[in-house]
Amino acid sequence: MDSSWSPRREVSPETSRLLIERAHEELVAGNAQDARLRDVRALVRESWRRSLDSLVGAEALPPLDLSAQELEAYRRAHPLAGVIDMVRGLLLPGEASESGVVVAVGDAAGRLLWVEGDRRVRALTGGMGFVEGANWSELAVGTAAPGTALALDRSVQIHGAEHFNRLVQPWSCTAAPVHDPETRRILGVIDVTGGPEAVTPQAQLLVDATARAIEGELLVARLRARAAPARPARRTSARAEPTRAVLRVLGRDRAQLEVVGDGRQTLSELGPRHAELLLMLAVHRQGLSAERLGDLVYGEAAGDAASVTLRAEMVRLRKALAKAAPALVPESRPYRLGVEVETDAHQVLSLLDRGAHRVALAAYRGDVLPDSVAPGVEEFRETVRTTLREALMAEASVDVLLSYAETDAASDDLELLRLCLSMLPARSPRRAGLVARLERLEAAEA
Repeated sequence: MDSSWSPRREVSPETSRLLIERAHEELVAGNAQDARLRDVRALVRESWRRSLDSLVGAEALPPLDLSAQELEAYRRAHPLAGVIDMVRGLLLPGEASESGVVVAVGDAAGRLLWVEGDRRVRALTGGMGFVEGANWSELAVGTAAPGTALALDRSVQIHGAEHFNRLVQPWSCTAAPVHDPETRRILGVIDVTGGPEAVTPQAQLLVDATARAIEGELLVARLRARAAPARPARRTSARAEPTRAVLRVLGRDRAQLEVVGDGRQTLSELGPRHAELLLMLAVHRQGLSAERLGDLVYGEAAGDAASVTLRAEMVRLRKALAKAAPALVPESRPYRLGVEVETDAHQVLSLLDRGAHRVALAAYRGDVLPDSVAPGVEEFRETVRTTLREALMAEASVDVLLSYAETDAASDDLELLRLCLSMLPARSPRRAGLVARLERLEAAEA
């Protein structure tokens, strides 16, 4: 097992950490021959160099490879779906939400499919993008236990400063790959992330044992299936691959519609009224009556005139979609979309729900259709704004909150700025600027 910090046995853990941090700084700065790199474990040093060769950013967020809809469908079909209860029982016994660690199960490509465990730790690690659907391979985030375990096809432990990405360095993790019990092909990876307790020799033994237990359970399940009497196959009609559609409305008045299907990708820009109509149908997926849709777009005061205008606009919207995305042409009575349309605003809400505060903030490009005065749009705009603010103020780190304070949505939010000030260390150099900003806002309100 490889859980020691440094080849130099005579130094303390704190000194070892400082040596590794300095070595990392030298490597990232381009000093690949610096003597301090000899203070880093060979496993980590080689992983750092692979990370550099792959042009991994030292402070970049991991890409979110799977949307909420894609994640749910992919998890149901994944070979490890049937053993998740076993993982919980072995690695998160008792009250999982107070376990002190986060347990993740990823696929062979390093994408996290399940992330569960301590509520507080999940909120903190979510800020660095350690969430379901995110890619934690070495190619995406550099040295980290899940990706490095997959790259080496063995269990590994990565201590805080050994992570290539600086955002991850407050944490430590242990991970082990899971193999197909017959072909030995890698199926996925099991990871435990937390503080020092996540990288003890006992933690590595437990994660290794869990991976082996999963492989044994998979083999037993297959043997049982083969021994069971064969059932006649059901005849099913072939179904075409569903279309995926994303409506981008954050920070833009002319929404952009992206449609993927039949091996093609199309991008279309919608006018303000068509953007409002399509957004309302995407938000109200169950469908809307003509009267209700008219109220959401034109307002209740428009009365009967709204119905006439709505019918004309829906004719024009149908014609536009028939050319760009035929599968999205709305149905009538009630008005509804036959294909689910995801919006970038819903993606932000999903990221917040998964605890990915930093990623959600990066994805928030601004208000929903900011110039729209349609009542339904204004209501949805405020819902997204409020949900973002409340989630960040309740659970996000001070760094994320300070980044949020620089957005238009939070530029004059006194409560937010006071919270940031209370969270900053007493000697933080950022306090002076924050105090000055608060004083200006308070003076303006007086």
